[in-house]
Amino acid sequence: MSSNFRISRAFKNAKRICFNKDSKFILFSDSHRGNNGFADDFAHNRNMFKHALEHYYNNDFTYIELGDGDELWENRNFSTIFRANKHVYLLLKKFHDKNRLHFIWGNHDMKYKNPTTIRKNLHYYYDSVTDNKKELLIGASFSEAIVLEDENTNKKIFLLHGHQADWFNYVFWRLSSFLVKILWKPLQILGFSDPTSPAQNFKERIKVEHKLEKWIEENNNQMMITGHTHRPRFPAKNEIPFFNDGSCVHPRSITGIEIEKNEITLIKWHIITKENGTMQVKKTILEGPENLTHYMN
Repeated sequence: MSSNFRISRAFKNAKRICFNKDSKFILFSDSHRGNNGFADDFAHNRNMFKHALEHYYNNDFTYIELGDGDELWENRNFSTIFRANKHVYLLLKKFHDKNRLHFIWGNHDMKYKNPTTIRKNLHYYYDSVTDNKKELLIGASFSEAIVLEDENTNKKIFLLHGHQADWFNYVFWRLSSFLVKILWKPLQILGFSDPTSPAQNFKERIKVEHKLEKWIEENNNQMMITGHTHRPRFPAKNEIPFFNDGSCVHPRSITGIEIEKNEITLIKWHIITKENGTMQVKKTILEGPENLTHYMN
């Protein structure tokens, strides 16, 4: 099965969401929410991530997570992930209760292909204060891909994680998960990088991006937004319409993509130090905004 076949299948079977000029979306991916241990790359950004999500919730954005939200390769027990990030999940619940939350599964949370895993991990949580279970994300669903479709023009934006172009982390994801859990997690603590990860291996990253670009070219320059490689991308108007929202585990920031008023913007949330010595979480525009019509065919 080729990467072209996997991407085409994801596009064909994608969840469809209509949008218009009043729609507002924030796209993040690759949070890799962990257990706050030594190998948890999300730990140093989780409060920044929560602050950003609060901003988007208060401003009526819909949150779409483009895969690898939960780090299910390094952590056998989801309850440890939840305890470390309870404030984040309770905020996700607020989006969910307003029907403004959509998940795409990536390679590190590919277990969410199974509805049983979703129910087990996300439907309820244990509240130690009241000593009983409480509702969390009942009814939450995960898709391999999502297509945003303009309700006026029927033009589309293709959203997926991007590991469909990474044969090892798609076809052999169970083996890759095993290697990460047994081998690379301990080595990560010592400073070694996983050579099978496109996010940490330049050659693998280029291969994945090339395959995704090739699919776009062969499919009428279909606009695509992915994650997976952790490298933000925002093409010029005359380039292949291939975007990447980056990740939420950059050393000092999180990056994402906003879609608002039929415009697309690559943004960064980071911490700045003010003259009075206080620290502030700030949003900075990296690229855009650009009108979607420049990229949608």
